[in-house]
Amino acid sequence: MKSFERLVLSYLKDIIDPLLDPLQFAYRANRSVDDAVNMALHFILQHLNSPGSYARILFVDFSSAFNTIVPTLLRDKLFQLNVPDSMCSWITDFLTDRRQFMRLGTHVSDFQHISTGSPQGCVLFSLYTNGCTSGHQSVKLLKFADDTTLIGLISDGGEMDLLVSWSSVNNLELNSLKTVEMIVDFRKNPAPLPPVILCDSPVTSVESFCFLGTTITKGLKWEQNISFLTKKAQQRKFLLPVKMLVNFYTTIIESILTSFITVWFAAATARDKAKLQRVIHSAEKVIGCSLPSLQELAQFLTSKCSYEPVAVFNELLDELVGVVQLHFVVLQSVSEGRTVQNRVAKLQSRFYKVTHFVLTL
Repeated sequence: MKSFERLVLSYLKDIIDPLLDPLQFAYRANRSVDDAVNMALHFILQHLNSPGSYARILFVDFSSAFNTIVPTLLRDKLFQLNVPDSMCSWITDFLTDRRQFMRLGTHVSDFQHISTGSPQGCVLFSLYTNGCTSGHQSVKLLKFADDTTLIGLISDGGEMDLLVSWSSVNNLELNSLKTVEMIVDFRKNPAPLPPVILCDSPVTSVESFCFLGTTITKGLKWEQNISFLTKKAQQRKFLLPVKMLVNFYTTIIESILTSFITVWFAAATARDKAKLQRVIHSAEKVIGCSLPSLQELAQFLTSKCSYEPVAVFNELLDELVGVVQLHFVVLQSVSEGRTVQNRVAKLQSRFYKVTHFVLTL
């Protein structure tokens, strides 16, 4: 399947890219998980900046997502994306009546004929879910392959009913046990929110969640994420081989220390940054030479984010400009006595230092 995907992917991208959902970040040029996490944080802060408001984040899980694709439905969706009929037929035929078997040691099962699903990680799932979008302006639906996230003022009915209905029509099953929500609420005396009901079961509320590899907490703090990165880097530090210490450090340890650094560095406390810097100092003692500091790494990687605007920001330009203008109007009118607004503004100012390229489109 991967060989088949390489044959047709470049051809498909030229045709479908202008019609893809701007909030789908997987399998697209100049987009990454960092962009997805940054955009999610932007939408969260956008809601928090409204007086007396909060943000509700629903992390949706599909049961066996890649195994439930129906080729005939996929064909219709590809046709809507202007894919030529011959290509649609070719892909449909490839996914229909495939033969598979299981091997365990010397034991081999009988062949089974399968006419649903696609291999794990296939780009076809992103095309299959392209029509799954939010129907309400106050709720955003972000996608990274099969990772789907709803952000906004989510309540029973409305967006949840649309999502359940769309999933049912397209043969996708929502996993109510693995779907969780996180509520970010900085109000002084917040009223308890009614639980979100999914498949007749209340969705579990969590204090933190690992979103695309980054741990986000309901207080929008980064201590938990940085502690995880520190522990992981410390574990790998002692595996350094003698003959290629610097290269091994750069690829194995530094890559962890700078994981999603464009997202969390500006908002991290000095104490948290010192934890990561101690890992670098310890590696310097083992290697015997100086290494780039955490501050230098952050500045370098942040400057790399100043590339020409990617498609997602072009497509959301009008909306973002309006939001930014509203943010500054609200911030200018806030009095120092309003704790919620001041706290949100502090978070917002830190966030925008890193993602200044969004605002300067």
